[in-house]
Amino acid sequence: MEPNQDDDDAGVDESSPQEEMITTSTHHFGDGDDAFSVTIIESMKEEYGLFVWPCSIILAEYVWQQRSRFSGANVIELGAGTSLPGIVAAKVGADVTLTDDSNRPEVLDNMRRECELNNVTCKVLGLTWGVWDEPIFTLCPNIILGADVLYETSAFDDLFAAVAYLLQNSPSSVFITAYHNRSGHHLIEFLMIKWGLKCMKLLDGFSFMPADKASGLSGNIQLVEIILDNDKLS
Repeated sequence: MEPNQDDDDAGVDESSPQEEMITTSTHHFGDGDDAFSVTIIESMKEEYGLFVWPCSIILAEYVWQQRSRFSGANVIELGAGTSLPGIVAAKVGADVTLTDDSNRPEVLDNMRRECELNNVTCKVLGLTWGVWDEPIFTLCPNIILGADVLYETSAFDDLFAAVAYLLQNSPSSVFITAYHNRSGHHLIEFLMIKWGLKCMKLLDGFSFMPADKASGLSGNIQLVEIILDNDKLS
Protein backbone atom coordinates (compact mmCIF):
# COMPACT_ATOMS: atom_id res chain seq x y z
CA MET A 1 0.00 0.00 0.00
CA GLU A 2 1.43 3.37 -1.03
CA PRO A 3 1.68 6.10 1.63
CA ASN A 4 -0.85 8.92 1.44
CA GLN A 5 0.97 11.89 -0.06
CA ASP A 6 -1.42 14.33 1.61
CA ASP A 7 -0.66 12.85 5.02
CA ASP A 8 3.08 13.15 4.38
CA ASP A 9 2.83 16.76 3.29
CA ALA A 10 0.71 17.74 6.26
CA GLY A 11 3.48 16.94 8.72
CA VAL A 12 6.38 18.60 6.91
CA ASP A 13 7.87 21.82 8.23
CA GLU A 14 9.13 23.91 5.32
CA SER A 15 12.33 24.68 7.25
CA SER A 16 13.09 21.02 8.01
CA PRO A 17 15.38 20.30 5.00
CA GLN A 18 17.80 22.98 6.15
CA GLU A 19 17.49 21.96 9.80
CA GLU A 20 18.29 18.36 8.87
CA MET A 21 21.63 19.59 7.52
CA ILE A 22 22.68 20.61 11.05
CA THR A 23 24.04 17.95 13.37
CA THR A 24 26.34 17.72 16.37
CA SER A 25 29.23 15.44 17.21
CA THR A 26 30.77 14.79 20.62
CA HIS A 27 34.48 14.28 21.13
CA HIS A 28 35.93 12.86 24.37
CA PHE A 29 39.33 13.59 25.86
CA GLY A 30 40.89 11.76 28.80
CA ASP A 31 39.36 9.24 31.16
CA GLY A 32 40.24 10.54 34.61
CA ASP A 33 39.27 13.45 36.80
CA ASP A 34 40.41 15.95 34.16
CA ALA A 35 38.45 14.31 31.32
CA PHE A 36 35.99 16.39 29.31
CA SER A 37 33.91 16.31 26.13
CA VAL A 38 33.57 18.87 23.35
CA THR A 39 30.38 19.19 21.31
CA ILE A 40 30.77 20.47 17.77
CA ILE A 41 28.03 21.86 15.55
CA GLU A 42 28.41 20.56 12.00
CA SER A 43 26.64 21.71 8.87
CA MET A 44 26.02 19.31 6.02
CA LYS A 45 25.48 22.26 3.70
CA GLU A 46 28.38 21.74 1.34
CA GLU A 47 29.44 25.32 0.76
CA TYR A 48 29.86 25.95 4.48
CA GLY A 49 32.47 23.26 4.89
CA LEU A 50 31.63 22.99 8.59
CA PHE A 51 32.69 19.39 9.11
CA VAL A 52 35.00 17.80 11.65
CA TRP A 53 37.67 16.44 9.34
CA PRO A 54 40.16 13.74 10.45
CA CYS A 55 42.99 16.28 10.66
CA SER A 56 40.99 18.26 13.20
CA ILE A 57 40.44 15.20 15.38
CA ILE A 58 44.15 14.32 15.24
CA LEU A 59 45.29 17.86 16.02
CA ALA A 60 42.80 18.12 18.90
CA GLU A 61 44.11 14.86 20.38
CA TYR A 62 47.66 16.20 20.11
CA VAL A 63 46.62 19.35 21.98
CA TRP A 64 45.08 17.21 24.71
CA GLN A 65 48.17 15.02 25.04
CA GLN A 66 50.39 18.13 25.15
CA ARG A 67 48.00 19.96 27.51
CA SER A 68 50.66 21.08 29.98
CA ARG A 69 52.35 22.90 27.11
CA PHE A 70 49.11 24.68 26.16
CA SER A 71 48.02 25.72 29.65
CA GLY A 72 48.46 29.49 29.92
CA ALA A 73 49.65 29.83 26.31
CA ASN A 74 48.38 32.41 23.83
CA VAL A 75 46.97 30.25 21.03
CA ILE A 76 45.59 31.14 17.59
CA GLU A 77 43.80 28.65 15.35
CA LEU A 78 43.95 29.53 11.66
CA GLY A 79 41.17 28.41 9.33
CA ALA A 80 39.44 27.09 12.42
CA GLY A 81 36.13 26.05 10.85
CA THR A 82 34.52 23.82 13.48
CA SER A 83 37.31 24.83 15.90
CA LEU A 84 37.77 21.49 17.68
CA PRO A 85 41.54 21.91 18.33
CA GLY A 86 41.10 25.50 19.51
CA ILE A 87 38.27 24.62 21.86
CA VAL A 88 40.32 21.78 23.34
CA ALA A 89 43.17 24.26 23.85
CA ALA A 90 40.76 26.58 25.67
CA LYS A 91 39.54 23.67 27.80
CA VAL A 92 43.09 22.96 28.99
CA GLY A 93 43.74 26.57 29.95
CA ALA A 94 44.98 28.40 26.85
CA ASP A 95 43.97 31.94 25.88
CA VAL A 96 42.52 31.17 22.44
CA THR A 97 41.70 33.23 19.37
CA LEU A 98 39.72 31.35 16.72
CA THR A 99 40.06 32.72 13.18
CA ASP A 100 38.64 31.99 9.77
CA ASP A 101 38.03 33.82 6.52
CA SER A 102 36.44 37.20 7.26
CA ASN A 103 34.22 36.66 4.20
CA ARG A 104 32.51 33.68 5.85
CA PRO A 105 30.31 35.20 8.57
CA GLU A 106 28.31 31.96 8.93
CA VAL A 107 31.50 30.16 10.02
CA LEU A 108 32.44 32.91 12.50
CA ASP A 109 28.91 32.83 13.94
CA ASN A 110 29.14 29.05 14.30
CA MET A 111 32.41 29.44 16.24
CA ARG A 112 30.68 31.75 18.73
CA ARG A 113 27.85 29.26 19.20
CA GLU A 114 30.32 26.43 19.80
CA CYS A 115 32.22 28.44 22.41
CA GLU A 116 28.97 29.09 24.25
CA LEU A 117 27.89 25.47 23.90
CA ASN A 118 31.17 24.23 25.38
CA ASN A 119 31.38 26.90 28.09
CA VAL A 120 34.70 28.36 26.92
CA THR A 121 35.69 31.95 26.30
CA CYS A 122 37.56 32.45 23.01
CA LYS A 123 38.03 35.48 20.84
CA VAL A 124 36.57 35.02 17.36
CA LEU A 125 38.25 36.96 14.58
CA GLY A 126 37.83 37.22 10.83
CA LEU A 127 41.29 36.73 9.32
CA THR A 128 41.78 36.24 5.60
CA TRP A 129 45.18 34.95 4.51
CA GLY A 130 46.84 37.39 2.14
CA VAL A 131 44.80 40.36 3.36
CA TRP A 132 47.02 42.50 5.54
CA ASP A 133 44.47 44.43 7.57
CA GLU A 134 44.47 45.49 11.21
CA PRO A 135 43.50 42.22 13.00
CA ILE A 136 46.65 40.30 12.08
CA PHE A 137 48.94 43.04 13.41
CA THR A 138 47.53 42.70 16.94
CA LEU A 139 48.24 38.97 17.29
CA CYS A 140 51.27 37.66 19.20
CA PRO A 141 50.71 33.93 19.72
CA ASN A 142 52.88 31.38 21.48
CA ILE A 143 51.27 28.57 19.48
CA ILE A 144 49.52 28.67 16.09
CA LEU A 145 47.21 25.77 15.22
CA GLY A 146 45.92 24.75 11.81
CA ALA A 147 43.95 21.60 10.94
CA ASP A 148 43.86 20.68 7.23
CA VAL A 149 44.76 24.24 6.24
CA LEU A 150 47.14 22.82 3.62
CA TYR A 151 44.29 21.88 1.30
CA GLU A 152 44.06 24.29 -1.64
CA THR A 153 47.50 24.80 -3.16
CA SER A 154 46.47 28.24 -4.45
CA ALA A 155 46.21 29.41 -0.82
CA PHE A 156 49.52 27.94 0.42
CA ASP A 157 51.63 31.05 -0.22
CA ASP A 158 49.20 33.37 1.59
CA LEU A 159 48.97 30.90 4.49
CA PHE A 160 52.74 30.64 4.92
CA ALA A 161 53.08 34.43 4.64
CA ALA A 162 50.61 34.82 7.52
CA VAL A 163 52.31 32.09 9.56
CA ALA A 164 55.74 33.62 9.01
CA TYR A 165 54.50 37.04 10.11
CA LEU A 166 52.89 35.64 13.28
CA LEU A 167 56.02 33.65 14.14
CA GLN A 168 58.14 36.77 13.68
CA ASN A 169 55.82 38.64 16.05
CA SER A 170 56.65 36.02 18.69
CA PRO A 171 60.06 34.56 17.78
CA SER A 172 59.80 31.62 20.20
CA SER A 173 56.39 30.56 18.88
CA VAL A 174 55.50 27.47 16.84
CA PHE A 175 53.00 26.52 14.13
CA ILE A 176 51.46 23.08 14.64
CA THR A 177 49.43 21.68 11.79
CA ALA A 178 47.92 18.33 10.85
CA TYR A 179 47.46 17.78 7.13
CA HIS A 180 46.80 15.13 4.51
CA ASN A 181 50.02 14.33 2.68
CA ARG A 182 48.83 15.13 -0.83
CA SER A 183 50.67 15.98 -4.05
CA GLY A 184 51.48 19.50 -2.78
CA HIS A 185 54.23 18.22 -0.46
CA HIS A 186 57.09 19.64 -2.55
CA LEU A 187 55.32 23.01 -2.73
CA ILE A 188 55.10 23.04 1.07
CA GLU A 189 58.85 22.45 1.33
CA PHE A 190 59.54 25.21 -1.20
CA LEU A 191 57.34 27.73 0.61
CA MET A 192 58.87 26.92 3.99
CA ILE A 193 62.25 27.84 2.54
CA LYS A 194 60.82 30.93 0.85
CA TRP A 195 59.33 32.26 4.09
CA GLY A 196 62.27 31.35 6.33
CA LEU A 197 60.63 28.42 8.14
CA LYS A 198 61.79 24.96 9.11
CA CYS A 199 60.32 21.73 10.42
CA MET A 200 61.06 21.04 14.08
CA LYS A 201 59.02 17.84 14.45
CA LEU A 202 57.24 15.54 11.99
CA LEU A 203 54.92 12.76 13.15
CA ASP A 204 52.65 10.21 11.56
CA GLY A 205 49.24 11.53 12.60
CA PHE A 206 48.15 8.08 13.77
CA SER A 207 51.27 7.35 15.85
CA PHE A 208 49.87 8.95 19.01
CA MET A 209 46.14 8.36 18.48
CA PRO A 210 44.27 6.04 20.86
CA ALA A 211 43.11 2.94 19.00
CA ASP A 212 39.42 3.68 19.49
CA LYS A 213 39.79 7.09 17.84
CA ALA A 214 42.17 6.01 15.10
CA SER A 215 39.85 3.20 13.98
CA GLY A 216 37.30 5.71 12.69
CA LEU A 217 39.80 7.73 10.65
CA SER A 218 41.65 7.19 7.40
CA GLY A 219 44.18 8.90 5.18
CA ASN A 220 47.89 9.65 5.07
CA ILE A 221 47.94 12.36 7.74
CA GLN A 222 51.02 14.00 9.15
CA LEU A 223 51.47 16.38 12.05
CA VAL A 224 54.29 18.90 11.82
CA GLU A 225 55.67 21.58 14.09
CA ILE A 226 57.15 24.53 12.19
CA ILE A 227 59.29 27.34 13.56
CA LEU A 228 61.33 30.23 12.19
CA ASP A 229 64.61 29.24 10.59
CA ASN A 230 66.74 31.87 12.29
CA ASP A 231 69.81 30.85 10.30
CA LYS A 232 68.01 31.80 7.08
CA LEU A 233 66.72 35.08 8.54
CA SER A 234 70.07 36.27 9.91
